[in-house]
Amino acid sequence: MPLAEWLIESGIGEERALLIEGGEVVAARLDWPGGLTAGQVEDAVLAHFDPVRRRGTARFANREEALVDRLPADSREGAAIRLEVTRPAIAEGGRFKRAQARPSEAAPQAAPTLAQALLQSGEVARTVRQFPAGAWEEVWSEAWSGEVVFASGSLLFSVTPAMTVIDVDGASSPSALTQAAVQPLARAIRRFDLGGSIGIDFPSLARKEDRRSVDQALAAALAGWPHERTAMNGFGFVQLVARLERPSLLHRLTLSRAGAAARLLLRRAELVDEPGALQLTAHPAVIAMVSPPWLAELERRTGRGVRLATDPALALDGGFAQAVPR
Repeated sequence: MPLAEWLIESGIGEERALLIEGGEVVAARLDWPGGLTAGQVEDAVLAHFDPVRRRGTARFANREEALVDRLPADSREGAAIRLEVTRPAIAEGGRFKRAQARPSEAAPQAAPTLAQALLQSGEVARTVRQFPAGAWEEVWSEAWSGEVVFASGSLLFSVTPAMTVIDVDGASSPSALTQAAVQPLARAIRRFDLGGSIGIDFPSLARKEDRRSVDQALAAALAGWPHERTAMNGFGFVQLVARLERPSLLHRLTLSRAGAAARLLLRRAELVDEPGALQLTAHPAVIAMVSPPWLAELERRTGRGVRLATDPALALDGGFAQAVPR
């Protein structure tokens, strides 16, 4: 068995992947099919064209729009154009970033699945029926709460329009807390699949030697993760910038909570072992997100009838599935 490999679950309404190394989850990916996806090649209509910047907006068959750069100088609004999607749309705390695309001469191809995308990038990956027990639940719960607890403190994650902000909190001395936070922080960045601009608010360290020590520790902990990084300033702030390729787990679960909870509910339903029909009970906002095609797929996969029940007293992530008499 490879030292590190991606395990993939093909869920209902989502595809999930965990990178397992030495029995530990070191990275994760979450894909919600349906929108424009990186690697997709399709003919679209050029809705707007700026000849000065050679950029514009194109509308795809699903009515989703994408920003397009590198347009030919003779491009015409209303004309058909073949495009490759380079980045899906991303919501960021109050603003929406359209998908991005560029002209292509390749043959049309559908959006790659998560497994295909990983294999095409040279990763070792295989699809499994179920992740190791508790592995997905641990990552999902941390991303849902936006908090990662470590021995002497915690990391609090906030999604803002400008960047993802990480606050380092704890009762230890500033120097000890900062050093203790480095490894959990580097681990969480990969497990949440973060990209773009990331701001880390460490405790303030007055001594340059202490700040330099943190910089060195971060460099070692984030080795192998492509990014740029500022040195810690006198207020304890460090900024990371990495390529933004897709919505992170943190963004998905923070900005689409009812939809994320509905997908988790369906996963729980697939894992029910007892015989009988399935009853899914959850907050009304979660049940409202369970679409008829998802229900039909759940019935097909399990071979059972499915009933839905609402309970306003349940938290969004508190939905459960159980077997009931047919």
